[in-house]
Amino acid sequence: MANETAPLGPKIMLVAGEASGDQLGGRLMAALKAKQDHIRFIGVGGPRMEREGLNSLFPMNEMSVMGLTEVVPHIPHLLKRISQTADFAKSEKPDVVITIDAPDFSFRVGKKLKGKGIPLVHYVAPSVWAWREGRAKKIAGFLDHLLALLPFEPPYFEKEGLPTTFIGHSAVEERHDGDGERFRAQHGLKANQKLLAVLPGSRNSEVKRLLPVFRKVIDDVATKYPDARIVVPTVSKVVDTVTEEMKSWPLDPIIVETDQERHDAFSAADCALAASGTVSLELAIAGVPHVIAYQVNAVTGWIAKRLIKIDTVTIVNLVLGKKLIPEFLQDKCKAKKIIPVLDTLMADSPERAAQIDGFDKACTLLGFGDRPPSEKAAEQILKIIAKK
Repeated sequence: MANETAPLGPKIMLVAGEASGDQLGGRLMAALKAKQDHIRFIGVGGPRMEREGLNSLFPMNEMSVMGLTEVVPHIPHLLKRISQTADFAKSEKPDVVITIDAPDFSFRVGKKLKGKGIPLVHYVAPSVWAWREGRAKKIAGFLDHLLALLPFEPPYFEKEGLPTTFIGHSAVEERHDGDGERFRAQHGLKANQKLLAVLPGSRNSEVKRLLPVFRKVIDDVATKYPDARIVVPTVSKVVDTVTEEMKSWPLDPIIVETDQERHDAFSAADCALAASGTVSLELAIAGVPHVIAYQVNAVTGWIAKRLIKIDTVTIVNLVLGKKLIPEFLQDKCKAKKIIPVLDTLMADSPERAAQIDGFDKACTLLGFGDRPPSEKAAEQILKIIAKK
């Protein structure tokens, strides 16, 4: 009997530029495969997307640059990769191109693909509510659809004629994924032993800038809680830097790298000190009280301070409309300022209880309890392909 050739499914191109985008892309790919057989994936991504079947066009971490002064030396190479990605899409003619976050890269690719007959979808709305609201009109000129993570975002883009779907924040998919008892057992931690999660970022520039500040905070924690331990969930591209820097740290750091270890660590942690970013929402979902600290290059910070029109950078604070999670940004990112606030959260305090209570409300507003955001995103993508 002759061999039957498997039918060809849709060809979907995804482009992610950093670790958080790789997570989003990986979940989206898994959801797409659950709904449609024989999908072919092409594009750019990291290890999570590669596990779902993507053969990345080039290493994703080449695009993981942040801040004005950090980007400038890399501009020629980034421009080359932008052209390479767009040319690849033109030659492959996928049924849809999905760019994921990393707007400086993604939108330049999108502009090059405008009018080429390929539906263009961007996953993660740019923060026009925070700065440069005019970007909404600009991206409406070349995108066909936008997938938004925050409930208040769609109107900013729909008024410019860009169809936008609020799907919920993908981090809510991990709400019940961690096993704290397992983590403590694996690392010989007693049930009442203090465990502090330390998250210095997913880019080398972030890690190198924040670790000296975080070290001073941990020195203080070690004095007050000599029996405590710290756990450092990190990602592959910075794990070597983190490991080397923490060789001399007190409290015997536990460095973990896999998704499951990360979730287990969050479930086991009493409190956390974290860089600004999606990790704050992940901690809120896991119910871990925390403080946020962050610094960028002084020039980048000076420019940002004059452009940004909001007074908080943390998603939970934005959704709730109040500063539930303390933030120590730029010149406030100092150990002496962080230490007393972290002390309060590590104790059985009203501030600790208030954070835990607020997390549930924020998670509901961000989509917890509804269908997974990746499933909603996959449905929207398949509808777009069907219309094509």
